[in-house]
Amino acid sequence: MTKVNAIQLFEDKKVRTAWDAEQEKWYVSIIDVIEVLTNSDRPRKYWSDLKSKLIKEGSEVSDKIGQLKMQAPDGKMRLTDVANTEQLFRLIQSIPSPKAEPFKLWLAQIAAERLDELQDPEISIDRALNQYMQLGYSESWINQRLKSIEIRKELTDEWKNRGLKEGQQFATLTDIISKSWSGKTTKEYKIIKGLKKENLRDNMTNTELILNMLAEASTKDISQAVNPESFEESKKVAKQGGNVAKVALKELEAKTGKKVVSSLNAKSLRDANKKIDK
Repeated sequence: MTKVNAIQLFEDKKVRTAWDAEQEKWYVSIIDVIEVLTNSDRPRKYWSDLKSKLIKEGSEVSDKIGQLKMQAPDGKMRLTDVANTEQLFRLIQSIPSPKAEPFKLWLAQIAAERLDELQDPEISIDRALNQYMQLGYSESWINQRLKSIEIRKELTDEWKNRGLKEGQQFATLTDIISKSWSGKTTKEYKIIKGLKKENLRDNMTNTELILNMLAEASTKDISQAVNPESFEESKKVAKQGGNVAKVALKELEAKTGKKVVSSLNAKSLRDANKKIDK
């Protein structure tokens, strides 16, 4: 399966998904769907009980459920039960929820939108822009965030070209880059900002985003220049790329007398933006 993992938003709740380019189908985390529909604080237990019930009833739905690696709350890629949209439509019938019908409409919409995006990539950029605006981010921050997504994609494409594996290897290299320029691993950085499941980049200030982009763009450029032939060599390149941004960080902090890495997160950034609008 050639898949692309993505986080979708349903009523401000995150739902992990994966797009299968070969079958042109979305696969969705069942645990996330159950959490959205039931508001259960134990969605895994709910799914375990429901799955047992479906098996006893002889339902074919539970037999066809597969697993894919998706990012867990701790940032690691772990196997989780997934279903395609057709399977989910059937599964949702077994979950009493007032959100069932709105969720079905949402599923159908993201499936159609993905096919539109394949025909015209600019559509996906426009949708990301609108989504961030709805969440209350400033226009300048959104512009930086969209650029950071592009740069991150160029870097991960370079890693794939070097034969590196998504998941642990990508996470390790990302941590090296982050540690090199900011002095913090991704986990340490998220702790400073009071984050758990949330995306770190969605909670960075403009300056943090810019320096992180510089680090990742530098890593990609250095990799293309020196052609690392192993994971160990790519780790050295990641540190070199991060160090480029570290130089800029140190000079900026010396000029301003302020620390770049801050505890500001998405909520505080949006609150600050609202005050400016007033």
